Amino acid sequence: MGSRKLDLEGENPFSKSESDSALCSPLRSFPIPSSLFPTPYYHPVKIGSLELEGNLFLAPVAGYTDRAFRSLCAEEGACFSFTELVSAEALYRSYSRYGLGEANGSVPNAAVQTAANLVRRGENEKRYAIQLFGADSESVYKAASLLAPLRPDALDINAGCPVPKVVKNGAGSALMKNPSAIGRIVSAAVRAGRESLGSVPVTIKIRSGWDSKSINYAECARIAVEAGAEMVSLHPRTRAQNYGGKSDWSHIADLVSRLSVPVTGSGDLYTPEDALKMFQETNCAAVMFARGAMGNPFIFSQTRFLLETGAWQPAPFSARIAAAMRHLEMLSADIGERTACLEMRKQFCAYTKGITGGAALREKAVHAETVAEYRSIAETFIA
Repeated sequence: MGSRKLDLEGENPFSKSESDSALCSPLRSFPIPSSLFPTPYYHPVKIGSLELEGNLFLAPVAGYTDRAFRSLCAEEGACFSFTELVSAEALYRSYSRYGLGEANGSVPNAAVQTAANLVRRGENEKRYAIQLFGADSESVYKAASLLAPLRPDALDINAGCPVPKVVKNGAGSALMKNPSAIGRIVSAAVRAGRESLGSVPVTIKIRSGWDSKSINYAECARIAVEAGAEMVSLHPRTRAQNYGGKSDWSHIADLVSRLSVPVTGSGDLYTPEDALKMFQETNCAAVMFARGAMGNPFIFSQTRFLLETGAWQPAPFSARIAAAMRHLEMLSADIGERTACLEMRKQFCAYTKGITGGAALREKAVHAETVAEYRSIAETFIA
């Protein structure tokens, strides 16, 4: 097939050269009559007073959906994105002492720079939500009240994270065991949003329940909406399942039938076809890509293309590596080159997953300590 040449210095590393086009995989068509496209599934979404252009969302994924990655996803068509989960108590304690800084991201103390980067808007994000977690409604209220300089478009409450260090404090998916606490926390966020943030909508992300014997998503969602939540995102696994097993999309369909607010579906969305199937099977208002977007910001433009034309085209290898390098460079500007290069090791694994020879590239990348070393590895690999 000839050599693959990557221009990492160009103005638009996402643009496809003629050689890239020749290397692209053929269009992948969905087995539905072309007369049914465009589908009715790609459309605007209204969340309270917030109007979004489309309904393809990027989920909050701890350790992955940093500002840089969210910015890349926004470029590729993510209509709404969520920050990594942020501790409400940590935000309140840190920022009440040091301050949030200006909307341009400056903060007066390096000790809170990392936390600040978690909640800042990405360069290309038109619409984004800051996701808070906590077990105490007063901490959520205080933290949310401090976010005005960042001008988030929504506040999201995490009631789904299964990680032990979150759950052991009564937050994340532990809230599924305490539905009344969900109501108090959502009410506190709504109050903070009304008083300090221009009445931005409050949303919530939940799971199906704590375990198979306590499937209570319907009750938790009802309480959240009664408390003022204007969208519910459901990952239909229990906390006990963690990320194993298979998500039960019938729970999403059931929740759609019960609520008057938009329901966003999440869970096992790895391809554009998965998103189409979720829309068809659940009638959800939006889909939320999580693990399926890691290392693949192109999934948003690919999914929209599928919904509107019935086919989609995988990104060429050069575009995936160029995206990884842009991600690294933006991340380096945010958190410093050394830290960014360490963080990027796991991200680079995601970008190169499934690529022929990707294992060799990853073996070299895990030892890279500078942006220049990453660049050299990429250029050598594809030369």
